[in-house]
Amino acid sequence: MITRKAYAKINLCLDVLRRRPDGYHDVKMIMQTVGIYDVLTFEKKEEPGITLTVDHAEIPADGDNLIVKAARLVTDTYQIKEGIHISLQKNIPIAAGMAGGSTDAAAVFHGLKELFDLPMSVEEMKALGVKIGADVPYCIEGGTKLSEGIGEVLTPLLAPPKAHLVIAKPDINVSTKFVYENLHANSLAYHPDVDGMTEALAQGDLQGITKRLGNVLETVTVKEYPVIEEIKTLLKEKGALNALMSGSGPTVFGIFADEKEAETARESVLLKGLAKQVFVTEFVN
Repeated sequence: MITRKAYAKINLCLDVLRRRPDGYHDVKMIMQTVGIYDVLTFEKKEEPGITLTVDHAEIPADGDNLIVKAARLVTDTYQIKEGIHISLQKNIPIAAGMAGGSTDAAAVFHGLKELFDLPMSVEEMKALGVKIGADVPYCIEGGTKLSEGIGEVLTPLLAPPKAHLVIAKPDINVSTKFVYENLHANSLAYHPDVDGMTEALAQGDLQGITKRLGNVLETVTVKEYPVIEEIKTLLKEKGALNALMSGSGPTVFGIFADEKEAETARESVLLKGLAKQVFVTEFVN
């Protein structure tokens, strides 16, 4: 039996450069792993095929799940005939803009490589992973990365300095498809300073990093769900250096220099009933 942790991500910067003729979008964003993770367990079984059990009623355990898609891709590519059972313990909020499904799929590549001792390099995992989703190659590597193309072109960056994060997922689910379909990518008035963020990371400048947080997808999601702006405002009132929506939302994160302030802010979000899933965590590299 093999166990893997699948870590969530946030976006420190998320810019959409253009909509492509194929319907995808060219992006330029900075992704960061955080300390919230799902746990996947992999074991061989006698009967052929792939089975999945999930400890969460909202998540399908059939072929629609990215975990099953990733496992099929690996078994087909490496002609594995043995059966596999995977179980998922879900901790990352669902439909949250934190790559929960993608990071679970990424864990499958690592888990099955170990379970079957496969000659599969990280580059080979990423080439398979992008067939499942644009965030999967990033999740296979994790850490602090500049992500370009549709999300598959990755450049390592220096990790941010130690800080405390409050991550709050309001009780709504946001469709990434809806957000991108309603984004006017070719006529955006504002673009975050991704290059400036890269420089601030290189200098280990937490103030410089927080000053440059930006996400163009807020132009769609916040209009649809005002609670996102309410959480951002509250976190800043409670001492966050800055706050931002992650991915296509609705999750919001605030960056704090002080752990006690972060704990107090978490309590405030819960007390006001703005979100039920609220975590205090850190950057992970």
